[in-house]
Amino acid sequence: MKLLSTIVFAAALTQLAPAFAQAPKKAVASPALQQEFNGFIAKFRAALKANDSAAVGGMTRLPFEDSRDMAHFRAKAYPATFTSKNRACLQRGKAVYDRDQLNNDNYFIFCGEQIFVFTKTPTGFLFTEVGAND
Repeated sequence: MKLLSTIVFAAALTQLAPAFAQAPKKAVASPALQQEFNGFIAKFRAALKANDSAAVGGMTRLPFEDSRDMAHFRAKAYPATFTSKNRACLQRGKAVYDRDQLNNDNYFIFCGEQIFVFTKTPTGFLFTEVGAND
């Protein structure tokens, strides 16, 4: 009887194993969210193309890194973050959607060793950070 119980238990485990082994589902943006981001990134890219630090700053969540206000962002953070190479990459880079641990909607654009993050906020999408592409 004990052998039969063990065989039944093992059979049940083998049936359940594939369900546990499946990779988690990849997050997919709703069409409305995708449309909202598309509008935002078009404006952001236009500002980058014009090298307009004020417009980019207006689409950035402050404080940003060590910039507490717009003047500091425009003088220090913008030139350091948005080099001509990064501006060119952001113009052509494909945005990838995902949700973070706090359930925020984010889009990421990978540029070499950096990841540019755009987050949905109560006021709409904003450029929120640059991270390391590891």
